[in-house]
Amino acid sequence: MASRAGSSLLKVLGVAFGVAVIVGNTNGTGIVRPPGDIAAALPRPALYLGMWIAGGVWALLAALTMAELGAMIPRSGGQYVFARRALGEYPGFVVGWSDWISSCASLAAGALAIGEFSGGLAPALASRGAAVAAAVVLGFTVLQWIGVRTADRTQQVVSLLKTLALGGLVVLCFALPHATRGPAAAALLPVGLPLLTAVIVSLQGVIFTYDGWNGMLYFSGEVREPGRDIPRAMAGGVVVVMAVYVALNLAFLHVLPLARMAHEPLVAGAAAAAIFGPRGDHVLRAIMIVSLLGAANAILMISSRVPYAMGADRLAPAVMARVNAGGTPTVALLASAAVALALLLTGTFATVLALAAFFFVLNYAASFASLFVLRRREPGVPRPYRAVGYPWVAGLLLLSSVAFLVANVVGDTRNSLRSLALLGFSYPVFLAIRWRG
Repeated sequence: MASRAGSSLLKVLGVAFGVAVIVGNTNGTGIVRPPGDIAAALPRPALYLGMWIAGGVWALLAALTMAELGAMIPRSGGQYVFARRALGEYPGFVVGWSDWISSCASLAAGALAIGEFSGGLAPALASRGAAVAAAVVLGFTVLQWIGVRTADRTQQVVSLLKTLALGGLVVLCFALPHATRGPAAAALLPVGLPLLTAVIVSLQGVIFTYDGWNGMLYFSGEVREPGRDIPRAMAGGVVVVMAVYVALNLAFLHVLPLARMAHEPLVAGAAAAAIFGPRGDHVLRAIMIVSLLGAANAILMISSRVPYAMGADRLAPAVMARVNAGGTPTVALLASAAVALALLLTGTFATVLALAAFFFVLNYAASFASLFVLRRREPGVPRPYRAVGYPWVAGLLLLSSVAFLVANVVGDTRNSLRSLALLGFSYPVFLAIRWRG
């Protein structure tokens, strides 16, 4: 399918796609490890479940806040678009490039996880994890090259399968008999400052697990009715994810004592083993593969929209803005797949993700700050949807993002300092790109 120059995408996406891309983009593997850490930090069922509900409420408020920007500025590209318009070209450049590279690294990590899980199900693939991962990236690249409608349908199918797989695990946890082993006595609950620290650390882990709630914003320019569909899709997607996460954790608590969960690095695996016995590992691997396939397609779609928008603004090579007749930004798609494959085959995605954690939080703070800037600077611009509880909710989200940024610097000082060094190096790169543009 021939590509054509320009910046026109097809406005064919609706609420169903938005819900699907949020469900798919949400960190599906995050539900595997955090439960054990949270159970150890907060050894009371009410507090444990409260963290998952609180994290879902945070994500829902964030979605209903940032949806104003997507409806107001119906351009595909996500947080880059908001930062450039509100804060200027250089902040937009930093947000865009860091968002794109971290998305490619996330795609590489997810694809490799699919390869590793596949090796446990099919012994013939045990030594071919990288090949399976590369095939996943290339397969979704071909599907998306065909056109945005094909990518839309693919995302809806894989997200539905992901939801059914996780929901099926919930049903089986309650329906099938199970045997548990390990300590049943609850650990002592910390008090005072240690309790506050445990709550904050647990909430950080939960909010990371909900990451992906902003997926619809990367396709604002392709939504048929952005003022109506973007807030509905974002609210619907977060509610579905929150319902699945809370149900999963209720199911885990039904199968495993909280004290046993606190000693498990893979709570979902322990629950599956309690239900299915030796076959539990295979069941968990199959569920994770389905979940990661939903994430892989969504992340690849998202990653292609960022360089597309930057190419249209001449903050990336202009060729990135080429779109084919099916509505796919083809050069941006190929560039995203190529970077993901390079990170995958060289094994450098883990380093990139560690460095990107700083920018991950910084980008959220920039987006929430952009809402305040645009409300003040552009009060007359039509806003088909307005953020819930502005300015209090938006202010709380901005402050919490800054707090998470500080915690990230304290908790991972080495990589945070490296990220700051990259931030300093990015400015001369930005000047060179703008000069060439």
